[in-house]
Amino acid sequence: MNDRRRVETVHEGSLFKVEALSWTDENGRSMRREVVRHPGAVVIVPVLDADNVVMIRNYRIAVDDRLWEFPAGKLEKGEAPDRAAVRELEEEAGYTADSIRKLGAFYTSPGLADELMHAYLAQDLRPVGQRLEAGEDIEVSIVPLREALHMARSGALRDGKSIAALLMWGGGP
Repeated sequence: MNDRRRVETVHEGSLFKVEALSWTDENGRSMRREVVRHPGAVVIVPVLDADNVVMIRNYRIAVDDRLWEFPAGKLEKGEAPDRAAVRELEEEAGYTADSIRKLGAFYTSPGLADELMHAYLAQDLRPVGQRLEAGEDIEVSIVPLREALHMARSGALRDGKSIAALLMWGGGP
């Protein structure tokens, strides 16, 4: 893409904004793409013990369904991903961890958004109670690791960030 692209903000909300990018390609064609600009987010794989992980059932209005997921959430303005991982683990799952390690990062949907998802592994968990935000409807469950892996293969786990984080971890040390 050349340096002569035009950027127009189409929508700006509390979670993300949408920009329309316009430019002329190398063949002289006028191009336009709409792109979601997102502050980034975290997903956490909470490992309770050698055989069990903590998962949540989260009501997602966009798909009007309660999905199996790992705790996750967007970065607050100026917040480091590792701090967000600690915060989201406590808020959504009701646990704190003595050990949190970054697994890596990935773009959730680079064809339309710049959201960078940071994946973490949380171990040595202690319950502290959920601190849900207004409007969140989240149930916490202890799930055998073998069942979580089966859910990813069978399609019962349909949340892409949770599948990616589980595979990045690989179910081992």
